[in-house]
Amino acid sequence: MNRVNKLKRYWARKDDAKEYFKWIIDYTKPYIPQLGLLLSFDLIATLLSVGMAIIGKTMIDNASEGNLSELASIITIYVLVIVGGQSLAIISNLVSTVVYEKFGFGIRKKVYRRILDTCWLDISKYHTGDLMTRLTSDVSAVSDGISSTIPTIIRLVVELLVTFFTLAYYDVRLALFALLVAPITMIASFWLGKKIKYLQVKVQESESKYRSFMQESLANILIEKSFCLEDYSEEKLTKLRDERIYWVFKKNRTNMYASAAMGLSFQIGYIVAFAWGAICIANKTITFGTMTIFLQLVNRIQSPIVGLAQVVPRLISMLASAGRIIEIQDLPKEEYKGLTIRNENVGVKISHVSFGYSDELVFDDASIEIKPGEVVALVGRSGIGKTTLVRLIMAFTKNMKGSIAFYNSYGEEIDSSPDARHFIAYVPQGNTLFSGTIRENILIGREDATEDEIIAALDSAAALDFVNELQNGIDTVIGEKGVGISEGQAQRLSIARALIRNAPFLILDEATSSLDEATELRVLDGIRNWDPAPTCLVITHRKSILKYCNREIQIADKKMREAI
Repeated sequence: MNRVNKLKRYWARKDDAKEYFKWIIDYTKPYIPQLGLLLSFDLIATLLSVGMAIIGKTMIDNASEGNLSELASIITIYVLVIVGGQSLAIISNLVSTVVYEKFGFGIRKKVYRRILDTCWLDISKYHTGDLMTRLTSDVSAVSDGISSTIPTIIRLVVELLVTFFTLAYYDVRLALFALLVAPITMIASFWLGKKIKYLQVKVQESESKYRSFMQESLANILIEKSFCLEDYSEEKLTKLRDERIYWVFKKNRTNMYASAAMGLSFQIGYIVAFAWGAICIANKTITFGTMTIFLQLVNRIQSPIVGLAQVVPRLISMLASAGRIIEIQDLPKEEYKGLTIRNENVGVKISHVSFGYSDELVFDDASIEIKPGEVVALVGRSGIGKTTLVRLIMAFTKNMKGSIAFYNSYGEEIDSSPDARHFIAYVPQGNTLFSGTIRENILIGREDATEDEIIAALDSAAALDFVNELQNGIDTVIGEKGVGISEGQAQRLSIARALIRNAPFLILDEATSSLDEATELRVLDGIRNWDPAPTCLVITHRKSILKYCNREIQIADKKMREAI
């Protein structure tokens, strides 16, 4: 029921175009001068095109009357206008290439940062492939809509008005007749709007599924090979492709029907205008030059109308994609408030904490304290809540009862929050290295670390020996998730990355699970001898680690207690 209500609220919000346009305007503000410059280029080009029609009429009328002396100067003006229009088009294209690229990246950068600032528990509910689709396809649709579609609408409206009044100057009846196609296009656009919006959302959702599967499959290619899933994965990818083709086809078919209807209306209007002009020439009520401007301007008065109808699907696509981005932006945001305590001898108090990912609680009124300088082991069977406790300590979620507070030997205290992460070093489960050099991975812990500090961190993490054996040492390039080194070596680099942070509180979440006992003991010795020695929470299944710990904490019955 909650899922259904959530979907209903989501679709209700997607109809709120006013909210979407307000969001779009906020994102556009920094680029208004550049977009205004490009719009001015378009408007000048529109005025030049109408001017060319008028010059063409004057040229033909003078030729018909035999005014050769004036004809030469008119032809010169006509050529200059053409050259000016082409020059303007070149400048506009060059400027637009830079502006559009910067504008698109600007929006993508803001959305990317917004994802980074969102609470981990909330953003983790979205597949990374879906987030990538929103960051790429949806952002592209929005940036194209703002930088191209909306300016196109403004240009077409101006072109329509200028052309209509110019045509009305020569024949009001023809100008009014040329507008007869407008009601047809507006009705068709209104009718198609909601359908196109729905289809655009389905297209983007199918792309998210398609992209998510490919990303997940490639990230777990060893599992694919181990279970001989090549044929299965190919078939599943084909099914997802077929689903995407289905929705893309439906959307494009709707657009094609709309374009065909608009084109037919346009042709009928043009035929009527041509026939009307022919009748007027036969009755000698207009000149051949006026007939020329009739044919050109009727084309130009109907073209903006049809163009406006054709950009409606793009506008709807922009709003649909904006809705998908706004959905992400409405997730709870983490806030750094600038709170801190002195970065020395830090401990943590966990008091009466209750938390669950669903209605089933992981912790129920659980309390424990880790004192400054202690090395504490957290043990318990898999799924009992060890990693969940780390997430609560790291403030990766707010949805808990009770309190978690860090304190130091000076009596200063700060609640668990994004601010508190500044004095926490964390080594999570699994391989968390980035593609790049070993040096770049270590400097993630502290970007201003010196060469000597990097070497000291590697040495304390029992990683210096194997790093020195590599051809390029700490400048050796490793692949995604540490491709090129072993799991145990990757874990030691992750520990070195944490140590170089010089944080007073260190969390190791199964961080030595891939190490042999001798190497594990070397790592633990290095951590205990690190200066300054951090308070350390070690999550482990190994009993061998316990002799290095001051205390052992167990999780049982949704509580935390001292091991007996």
